[in-house]
Amino acid sequence: MTTRRDLALLAAAASALRGAFGPGTAEAQPLTGTPTPPAFRYTTPMPSGVASPSSVDTRFGRLNFFDGVPDAASTDALYDNLVFQQAVQAYLLGIPAVNQAFNRQAIRSFGPDNTTIPIWEQLVDSRTVELTANDNTPYTWFWVDLRGGPLVIEVPPRVLGLINDMYYFWVADLGLTGADRGRGGKYLLLPPGWRGQVPQGYTVTRPKTFGNVVIWRSFLENGDPRPGVAMVKQRTKVYPLARAANPPRLTFVDGSTRPFNMVGPADFRFWELLNTVVQEEPLSATDPTSLGYFAAAGIQKGRPFQPDERMRRILTEAAATGDATARALFYRMRDPEGIIFPDRRWKFAFVGGYKFERQPGVPNLNARSFYFFAATGVTPAMDTRVVGEGSTYPWTAEDSNGNAFDGGRTYRLRLPGPVPVRTFWSTIVYDTQTRSMLQTDNRFPSVSSQNSGLQVSPDGSVDVWFGPTAPAGRASNWVQTIPGKSWFVILRLYGPLQPWFDKSWKPGDIELQG
Repeated sequence: MTTRRDLALLAAAASALRGAFGPGTAEAQPLTGTPTPPAFRYTTPMPSGVASPSSVDTRFGRLNFFDGVPDAASTDALYDNLVFQQAVQAYLLGIPAVNQAFNRQAIRSFGPDNTTIPIWEQLVDSRTVELTANDNTPYTWFWVDLRGGPLVIEVPPRVLGLINDMYYFWVADLGLTGADRGRGGKYLLLPPGWRGQVPQGYTVTRPKTFGNVVIWRSFLENGDPRPGVAMVKQRTKVYPLARAANPPRLTFVDGSTRPFNMVGPADFRFWELLNTVVQEEPLSATDPTSLGYFAAAGIQKGRPFQPDERMRRILTEAAATGDATARALFYRMRDPEGIIFPDRRWKFAFVGGYKFERQPGVPNLNARSFYFFAATGVTPAMDTRVVGEGSTYPWTAEDSNGNAFDGGRTYRLRLPGPVPVRTFWSTIVYDTQTRSMLQTDNRFPSVSSQNSGLQVSPDGSVDVWFGPTAPAGRASNWVQTIPGKSWFVILRLYGPLQPWFDKSWKPGDIELQG
């Protein structure tokens, strides 16, 4: 039994211990507070915050404890919440891979990897549901699989392109910004872990995944896409290195003539697509933290993905929450690094550069999630800081008052003149649901400096109009929108000039009219 004398001795010992450190010396953990009753001879006084209360109210209900041990119902709630939180993070981290997986699934409907080359010969129009594709130049877009060994891609001249792996990490540039500098060249793709001999005469790349997407653009000649398309068909080759002397015949498929969807689902099927990527690709292709979150959702390489009813329920809710979170990150961006001008609504597409980093080696997770929620393809050339080179992509989903755009109302964007580009500029309107070109009566929902009928003011400024009907006399500078639907716009600047970089030129906000 602890006596009053025992407690007095304990208090005196604690006081002596404090005095030993000298006046004004901070202790690592002050041994003060009320001992947990009952007090015994060797009881240490505890600071507040160590012991749990008997109950805690949380956003997912009241949790009850017996002396710090959660009861059965609270334990179930805590585990469900933990799995849910980790699954939401897995969703956000998995967006790039699932973006790729569904993209590949759609492209495979044209034909098998390595021998099928889809090309949008008449430009991408609004019938193609694809994340923020543009209608300025013909796309060539195909998949390669390196499971059969090293693969050669012969890139035609005068294209601008890239290779991205299955997790949407940049592998290499092709064409104008690649090693061939737009002259055309041979690129050798080596599979992950390749240890064989590497021949001379190729630009060698080493993707971290077996599956990779190859994308490039050819260009218009006097407004005509056909010469560039013909060059692509004539000079493109894809073949195993072992068949260099006798390359297989390629099948070119025109994607311009059909409705087509490359945007993946945000429901339970998301997890099935993510599992496909994890099963097919090396673990070393992505970071251990992401793999840990995927595993928490039940997705591990070499193991079946067989969630029970409880897990399916949690994952379905996590997918809906993850999609909603990605929409908030994109449409309602709060990252100050993403704001281009302090007095404008325009945002950067790349926050933290093409690697999406807060500082070297520190990822900006939100920036990567929001980008691949709305876009495909990443390369340093899309985030260039070289005057007159590459491209930049300011975008906005808000009017001058910070409101989402209403497709039933009319808006105006003023681009001060002259627009600082070496090549051309365009504005394209996208559907906020699909992040693809808005589908209206306009085949191409855009206004561009390439448009022959574009109205330009004497000072070089341009007004672009958005609304359900064209303002009188402004049809050539107008993009149709749909009542009851929202939209957003990307302003593409190809070959941006110094006034863009020093911010002496900036586009106006998109202003509601009337």
